[in-house]
Amino acid sequence: MYGSRTVMAPRGMVTSPHYLATSAGLQVLENGGNAIEAAIAVASVIAVVYPHMNGIGGDNFWLIYDAKRRQVKSLQACGPAGSLCTPQLYADRGHPNAIPFRGVLAANTVPGAVDGWSEAYRFSRDKLGGSIEFPVLLQQAIFYAEFGYPVSYGQHVWTLHNVGPDSGALGHLEDFDGFARTFLKGSGQAYLSGERFKIPALAQSLRSIAEGGSEAFYRGPIAEQICAYLSERGGLLTLSDFASYHSRWDDPISTQYRHWKVYNSPPPTQGLTSLQILRIIENFPIADWGDDSSLYYHVIIEATKEAFRDRDMWIGDPNFNDVPVERLLSKKYTKKLAASIDLSVAKSNVVTEPGGGDTVWMGIVDKDGNAVSLIQSIYFDFGSGVVVDGTGITLQNRGASFSLNNDSVNLIVPGKRPFHTLNPAMALRNGAPELVYGTMGGEGQPQTQAAILTRILDLGMNVQAAIDAPRWLFGRTWGDETSTLSVEGRLSNDIVESLFAKGHDVHVVGDWDERMGHAQAIWIDPNSGMMHGGADTRGDGLAVGY
Repeated sequence: MYGSRTVMAPRGMVTSPHYLATSAGLQVLENGGNAIEAAIAVASVIAVVYPHMNGIGGDNFWLIYDAKRRQVKSLQACGPAGSLCTPQLYADRGHPNAIPFRGVLAANTVPGAVDGWSEAYRFSRDKLGGSIEFPVLLQQAIFYAEFGYPVSYGQHVWTLHNVGPDSGALGHLEDFDGFARTFLKGSGQAYLSGERFKIPALAQSLRSIAEGGSEAFYRGPIAEQICAYLSERGGLLTLSDFASYHSRWDDPISTQYRHWKVYNSPPPTQGLTSLQILRIIENFPIADWGDDSSLYYHVIIEATKEAFRDRDMWIGDPNFNDVPVERLLSKKYTKKLAASIDLSVAKSNVVTEPGGGDTVWMGIVDKDGNAVSLIQSIYFDFGSGVVVDGTGITLQNRGASFSLNNDSVNLIVPGKRPFHTLNPAMALRNGAPELVYGTMGGEGQPQTQAAILTRILDLGMNVQAAIDAPRWLFGRTWGDETSTLSVEGRLSNDIVESLFAKGHDVHVVGDWDERMGHAQAIWIDPNSGMMHGGADTRGDGLAVGY
């Protein structure tokens, strides 16, 4: 039976996709730190011990619940395209149709993660009474980078996926000298799960950040090293791009879903998509069906198709293109979308933008009721594949999601932020968090969020059961011409056959397929205040409380 490992605790809870990162966050809470301080410890450690999924060369997005003021704040620490980045430049470099997914031309946006830590820390000090010194929060991350950590199963598998003759279509990262020196043995082989792995250059970068804060990264020696390395190889980011960068606070977007007000990150993220799916499925009796009915899966999948169509049409940087958030989440509009869903027949010829993205999500709730929903990423596994010598920093390739099509809302423009799959989530009831949740998985994030929320809040499943239950993924992967529906092999044959009969292009995949993402969640019992946490069996995560 699923769900036997749900963690329960009365004072605080931490969950993340890596046990060492979770442990670092718990230590902060036990030492009197708040949810933001614990989140910075978790985020810095996981940037070291899960390098295939995230790092300080990437971005992060925060939802922060301030218990004293009963407010949710959104922090977007995502970097814009560099000042040299134009469609004409890519055409001149031999890429007129699409931005490469790997290499220095893919590393075209300023990494925002470190400034996100800095801004969140400032908020902690100013609003939550945070008292732990910033360098203390990075101590565990520095230790693991300098003295080593055990290679996770995930790091081993994803390294194999990207190197050698059997690597995937976007692999052969062994051809990138910085990557090979950092992540491969001298023989060119991948490190095995459990072997000690060190990144001493990353330890030095983190030490500089601990001592000098975001200034050391954006307007100090780290920026100089990154820009010099890129310049020597034809890269596009400049010192002025780094020096002018600041993450930004925005109002989160939200919508009512039955008894809950659900919050997410605003554009340029697909947080709008996650909320729109909920608004559509609110028109159906999810609780009456249960997830042992094919109707449960069919309706969420069909709602996803509608939301993805709007996403691909509208979502981009709102500083450059208007995104009609209120209209797309309005009851009138989403009710119309719900009415277009046929319970007997799947919509056909629905083709989404190809998806990708490997990410980490972490959640923290402290003794005072403050909560953090945080997601951090370098986009694809190992990002751009560019590891800057002397820094240990892997640069993201998030800017590869920009378009070179002049008609696209995501046309690359200097200073513009790319579309982001990243979207942390939080559901409040009566003004206080009841569910803090999120997942990795690119296209799968809105779908998995819908699964986690409905299974816990609508169906009453315990947290671990909701995470472990069979999942699905609708979308198009790179190289495919059509969008398909992948379902885990544990889903019952009756449901699979029913979905097929309704017209879904069903592909049965592994029982615990990592493409479904690593989901985590914390549910706070509104009656007792007890915290219930879970972490995904598909990953290397852990939920702990005290």
